[in-house]
Amino acid sequence: MISATIITGFLGSGKTSLLNRLLKHPLAGNSLVVINEFGEIGIDHLIVSAPAENVRLLANGCICCQTKGHLVETLTDLSRKRERAALPAFERIFIETTGLADPVPIVHAIVNNEDLSAVYRLDRVIAVVDAVHLHSQLSRYEEARKQVAVADVVLLSKTDLVERAELAELEAAVKRINAGADVFPVAHGSIEAHRLLDASAAAAQRDVARWLETTAAERHAAGGLPHLAGISTFCASLEDRISAAGLATWLSMLASFKGLQLLRVKGIVNVAGEPYVVDVVQSVVHPPFKLDAWPTPDERTRIVFIVRGLMREAIEATFSAFALGDSLPGARAFDAAAYARFRAVANQFVDLKDVVARERG
Repeated sequence: MISATIITGFLGSGKTSLLNRLLKHPLAGNSLVVINEFGEIGIDHLIVSAPAENVRLLANGCICCQTKGHLVETLTDLSRKRERAALPAFERIFIETTGLADPVPIVHAIVNNEDLSAVYRLDRVIAVVDAVHLHSQLSRYEEARKQVAVADVVLLSKTDLVERAELAELEAAVKRINAGADVFPVAHGSIEAHRLLDASAAAAQRDVARWLETTAAERHAAGGLPHLAGISTFCASLEDRISAAGLATWLSMLASFKGLQLLRVKGIVNVAGEPYVVDVVQSVVHPPFKLDAWPTPDERTRIVFIVRGLMREAIEATFSAFALGDSLPGARAFDAAAYARFRAVANQFVDLKDVVARERG
């Protein structure tokens, strides 16, 4: 599988500087770069320090909107050229988005497109945030808040231009939106590359353990900063073990009914005694994967939610779907009792009366 890393961030945040730094590191060897720019003339690809044949430019529109199809076509074409040795055998791909991009559709294309998901594995989403303009951008632009909310790693750039005393508050502002992300201060794109490029099993275990530490940060969910715009973070837990069928049912219903309000969902689920990582970005559900061992002595199901306009109680009510997967019969005949159970669970995700009213209206 080819590892895919998305580098997002608002206009002028320092994404290209970071990319240039990463491309010089041995871990980024055999990499290919896809750069998206908004405007008639692309510039960033001219200043990225990678061989010209290893750079592909998507210009004149955001990957997430006008050129989403173009991205799918580009990634498919690149993988086919790699197969027939028309391109170097790249092992990693970096996708640098325009500052106006919502990264969620890009995640959706890589994870949910049948052809792409067979070739590419989404490694992580890195958001670069301008430390000088962080507060104003988070308060004014939905795109900036979304980029922070869905990131696995947030880099505070241009920290050489702010007072050291400000850094703690800048990091706290990021954590109020995404308490589970790693946050690193950087200047001129300088950072230890292994922090961003390590895709080992041990790194995955550390990653989920860090997200679960969000429980201690739940007090930020009640923060009163204006740029939160209804975004809150909380960790929900469950004592009982869950079946694979129950987990699949819950994930499917959660993404279908609540996707627009889910910015990021990540955690560890006890599936028949084994630790499985779940990762959801809005309606995009990453395939759950099994860890080699529990990251902590606590073997409960624990899931961190970064949501907009959703209460903890509403999410916890949906956990009734975990039992639904085991209760559905395999027979094709209509089962009134099974349908009643499904209807009761579905009501925890969405008020069906409102749906009917909207359809009639």
